[in-house]
Amino acid sequence: MKNTLYLLLVILLASFSAPKETVTVSGKITNTDDGKLRIKGESFEKEITLKADGSFSETFQIDYAGSYNLMTKNNRSSLFLGKNTKLTINADDKNFTTTLKFSGNGSTENQYFTDKVAAVNKLMVNQQEFFALEEAAFLAKLKEVRTTMTDLLNKAKISDVAFKKNELKSIGYFEQLQLLNYPAYHKHYAKKESFTPSDAFPKFDEKTDLDNEADFLFSSSYKQLVATKFNNELYKQLGENDEYTYKLALPEIKKLKSTAIKNAHLQNVAYEVGAGNPEASMLYNEIMTLSTDAKFKENLTAKFNKISSLTLGKPSPKFDYENFKGGKTSLESLKGKYVYIDVWATWCGPCRREIPSLQKVEEQYHGKNIEFVSMSIDTKKDYEKWRKFVEEKKLGGIQLFADNDWNSKFVQDYGIEGIPRFILVDPNGNIVSADAPRPSDPKLVAKFEELGIK
Repeated sequence: MKNTLYLLLVILLASFSAPKETVTVSGKITNTDDGKLRIKGESFEKEITLKADGSFSETFQIDYAGSYNLMTKNNRSSLFLGKNTKLTINADDKNFTTTLKFSGNGSTENQYFTDKVAAVNKLMVNQQEFFALEEAAFLAKLKEVRTTMTDLLNKAKISDVAFKKNELKSIGYFEQLQLLNYPAYHKHYAKKESFTPSDAFPKFDEKTDLDNEADFLFSSSYKQLVATKFNNELYKQLGENDEYTYKLALPEIKKLKSTAIKNAHLQNVAYEVGAGNPEASMLYNEIMTLSTDAKFKENLTAKFNKISSLTLGKPSPKFDYENFKGGKTSLESLKGKYVYIDVWATWCGPCRREIPSLQKVEEQYHGKNIEFVSMSIDTKKDYEKWRKFVEEKKLGGIQLFADNDWNSKFVQDYGIEGIPRFILVDPNGNIVSADAPRPSDPKLVAKFEELGIK
């Protein structure tokens, strides 16, 4: 019995102390905005500070061989890291896609990834045109895309047999993902709300294992497929008045065997740990118990601590940002009136869809004891686009441009992770609602009436 226990202990210790893979990445990334390069994977993040000329060289351990994201502030690309990777990466961040080049051990796989993305983008042109295609044309184009990807893989001089096998599966997942998305996307892009695919349209393969850790760590298409299928099933079950998915999501997440997939779903559910969720504390505690991603849990805790202070009657975080009409406008300068704040961006479809409703509410409450503030978090490079949009759409209220997009202090202080986001502040500068109803929601006017705004 002692020998058996000793052997079991040895096996357990060996499994916990198994050496991680060590990789080296070096090269030069010029013209970055912040002098940083980030490599992000599942429960993994490595930030590299570039030298003045953009060069870098780092050796570090990775938790798994598979797909990662290579990111600068303005660009990203898929990155494969595996056993014995010693990779040199060169790019100009101002023209990232066309200048990204790899050399060294692991370069063949990564150059294939880059070439694959370029080929797919060329064939599909853009998502809108691709999914707007009629069914027969869509299936023909998808077949062409799959053939092109497979041909590129076969032509690439990749000696890693496991990589090629996994990539063939990934191409299959890519195809399934497009088929899964087509009905809903075609309705939207082709403006055919009553569209349903024909009986001959390929069905999702229900035998697909959506709890496969190895495939998840290797294939970005598999990751998207898992997330899409999971979310589709949730939304099918949501009631008409349900705002949140976590009550349905958490029991399903608990059933999963894959730690990486479980963590990924928990990260999505964590968006519902927000100031407007009355059960945010319970959800936070559940996620903290289930997740094994230390960095994610650290960030979620920081977010939770922020939103815990954003309660009724507490002083609102402040802002002082550029006004479209000139000068700057601060929250302090609006004291004496209620302030309804819309955090938005020109690229945000849901934000733009709220504009007509916002304009109606603004008109209804014109001259009353309330100011309407629209705060753009567009990036600085889109400053002129913002100004043009405000002018062309004749946007009313107070139009502000935040100083640092998502990283603006007001946005960070409110823990904003998704837009549009609406906030209501009272005449003393205190919070009425850190997550107020949208202009299109009748609850907003009802709230104004309850407050006696006139």
